[in-house]
Amino acid sequence: MRGRSTEQERIGGLLADGRRGNSGALLLHGEAGIGKSALLDWAAGQAGDARVLRVEGIESEMELAYGGLHQLFLPVLDLVDGLPPAQAAALRAVFGLTADEVRDSFTVGLAVLTMLSEAAADGPLLCLVDDAQWVDQPSVDMLTFAARRLRAEGVVMLFAVRDGAPGATVKGLPGLLVEGLDRTAAAELLTGLPPYAADRVLEEAGGNPLALIELSAALTPAQRAGRLGPLALPETAAALRGRIQDGFLEQVGRLPEAARLVLLVAAADDTGSLGTVLEAARELGADVEDLEPAERAGLVVLSGELVRFRHPLVRYAAYRSAPLARRIAAHRALAGALGEAGQPHRRAWHLAAAATGPDEGVAEELERVAEWAGNRQAMASASAAYERAAQLTADRDLRARRLVQAARKAADAGQDERCGALADQVPLPLADQEVAADFARARAVVELGYRSPAAAARILLDSADATGAAHPGATASLLVDAVHAAYSGGDAALMAEVAARAPELPVLAVPALLFGGGAPDVPGALAALRPLVAATDATGTGSAGAGADAPGVMERLMTGIHCLLAGDHPTARRVALGAVAHCRDQGISGWLPTTLDLLVRTELALGRHEEATARATEALRLAEYYDLAHRASHLRAALALPAAVRGEEEQVRALTEEALGYARPRGVGRAAADALWARGLLELGLGRAQAALDELAAARREIGHPLLCLPLLPDLVEAAVRAGRPERAAQAAGVLDEWAGALDRPALGALAARCRALTGPDGSAEEHFTAALALHGDGVGVGDGNAFDRARTALLYGEWLRRLRRQLDAREQLRAALDGFEALGARPWAERARSELGAAGGETVLTTRQDGPISLLSPQEREVVRLAATGASNREIAAQLFLSPRTVGHHLYRAFPKLGIGSRTELAALLAA
Repeated sequence: MRGRSTEQERIGGLLADGRRGNSGALLLHGEAGIGKSALLDWAAGQAGDARVLRVEGIESEMELAYGGLHQLFLPVLDLVDGLPPAQAAALRAVFGLTADEVRDSFTVGLAVLTMLSEAAADGPLLCLVDDAQWVDQPSVDMLTFAARRLRAEGVVMLFAVRDGAPGATVKGLPGLLVEGLDRTAAAELLTGLPPYAADRVLEEAGGNPLALIELSAALTPAQRAGRLGPLALPETAAALRGRIQDGFLEQVGRLPEAARLVLLVAAADDTGSLGTVLEAARELGADVEDLEPAERAGLVVLSGELVRFRHPLVRYAAYRSAPLARRIAAHRALAGALGEAGQPHRRAWHLAAAATGPDEGVAEELERVAEWAGNRQAMASASAAYERAAQLTADRDLRARRLVQAARKAADAGQDERCGALADQVPLPLADQEVAADFARARAVVELGYRSPAAAARILLDSADATGAAHPGATASLLVDAVHAAYSGGDAALMAEVAARAPELPVLAVPALLFGGGAPDVPGALAALRPLVAATDATGTGSAGAGADAPGVMERLMTGIHCLLAGDHPTARRVALGAVAHCRDQGISGWLPTTLDLLVRTELALGRHEEATARATEALRLAEYYDLAHRASHLRAALALPAAVRGEEEQVRALTEEALGYARPRGVGRAAADALWARGLLELGLGRAQAALDELAAARREIGHPLLCLPLLPDLVEAAVRAGRPERAAQAAGVLDEWAGALDRPALGALAARCRALTGPDGSAEEHFTAALALHGDGVGVGDGNAFDRARTALLYGEWLRRLRRQLDAREQLRAALDGFEALGARPWAERARSELGAAGGETVLTTRQDGPISLLSPQEREVVRLAATGASNREIAAQLFLSPRTVGHHLYRAFPKLGIGSRTELAALLAA
């Protein structure tokens, strides 16, 4: 390991942390042959008494769902029996040990997390994932899911990935670029070469360790002696991989024919099982003794059960050096061996690799593989299987259907860019209108994800018009998708146009009645909303007991959005929680950031700022992981709103600049409006009224329709009053009052009453302020209660009372406002309340946050503590928060001293107090 002190220090630090019971993960990346695998080998050698699990990606088998995960856990599969029943069942299903479906991909992720924790129960655990770009995407997703949540289990995970190689994507982990060796370290690998030959090898290898070794080994005796001129090696460096590959090809080519045949079978196989390789090789006339020359040459390492190539490029050389006919024969032999071993999914992929043209029988087997993978939430693998099935399909219409399915599964996996690439391959026109509808959805996913929400809505609307009455189910689904895209753009007129196509559908009746021509029919819209809410309540997450007519993710999303528009925030939150659970239950992770975004909006509407921040942070991480730029813009704007309440000016500026940079050029009106609203709220809290008014007025212009911008109108009214623009305040207050009366929700009524107090005559102000406070309730968890809104009303009321010199009454309201703001961490608002309270002669010393010592905990510790106080076990808490049981225990261990307690039994009493 010459010249690798930096890398060794980083890995050694992780291993040391692992011995102390801490967990960590690292992604090693760099070019082929740069030494990533050697670093993993070094880590394994340094592991000491730690258990080591290892998986190596294989390019030819990277579409086999969960194959990498199965290979990693093969030595510890007995631990599955000790997992919680749901997790154990999920792992058995994805490993093909049972025929069960997997309803929730997050259960698989949690099972992986628990497996790693259990494997480390008796000491540290080192997990090595080599050539991760060739491990199947579902396995990579689950392993990175676990790696990001490991904390205190003593698990170290090292991933190695080749830069620039197509294949699985590893995201969200800290990375370390492995670069070439410096000249001194590189020269130490070339002992025995004369200076001239060594210099030429050093120049061509460019510091790549594998190139140094292989190029020097490939020199002829004459070249090693340095007796040839400058042209003995190329004048310019060839492609490194090509030069190294030539060296490996030469070594493989020197082997006896039978040895090359067994190596070919091993290269085509992904299991690493010596028994499977030999069974297939025997079909081709070779056997175990034929491996001896390859083993002696150091090309493979054998054990009683496994065969492992010395380097991935050796595998590549063994495979590519064989003629096409031999490669086809190897795949057919493996298909036969795997079929007899009861592994139909591996068999199907080998049959596909052996196909040289359209083959409907193999295509049908691959379609069954796709269905199998989809039922186990392996959407990326399902997409790949549909794509390969399409490639083997001669019938044009059937090929189109399979390509559309591949595109839709790619969208469900969050692979929007790949979804677009697959959609581009679909042969047009499409004769089947249902396939055409699915095709439109795939195109709209890409349009919404990267370009224009309005254009996405138009694609769906046009497809719905073309589908017509012959396929009412497909038409309705297209229209619901279209109205959602229009809502994302903040385009009420487009929402009305879409809804007008089928106003008899409850999910479209609501926007038709609210945004259609003429006066809005609010009672009719609320009546249409009730059965939508009842349907989502009746089916829960959409799994157990849900029939074919159960609402899907889009119906749940639109129901929650309609509840928000109607001002029914508690119901909107309940629907949003069901939508999130539905996505997790069905494994449609590509939609999870969108449903979480809806949940964030409901948390914000209820004044639950910490919860909104936590949910939005999780959703933004997922959106970035899946490259969902459109959804990320919404989430950044949502994150900026609670940051504005807290007065975090730098954070608000950064989040809103990025959100606006994406949203404005593409017409994502709602994200742009939310970003500007956050800026206006920040300015208002900091006392810069005119700047606040400018930002809030701009936010209102982004979406236009009064109902869509209703939540920001109270801020606009206050900013206009403080900026000395009473006419603008009165206009906005009138709009708010009109909609509050129509919707008849207490929270909205409270805000309307507050705005009437600000804009009306002083003689009626007190009546409106007291009415507003009554409608707010206690502001904490009661009905529509919003503690931030209540504190703001108390502040404005107290300011008004102080101007009338009613100091005692003013102090009561200002003290309530100050306590409310401090409990929420709303620093600029608390400072304003403190200043007013001091001017009224009140005590202004800092108060203690209402939640007492619980405020000392991190958000994660707080959630763990609250669940532990209910009597939930560590495993139950882990399942709810997607942590390992050991991490839960670690959080409790850290939380107890902060809370001044020593056991779980004291938690309930502490939190109640």
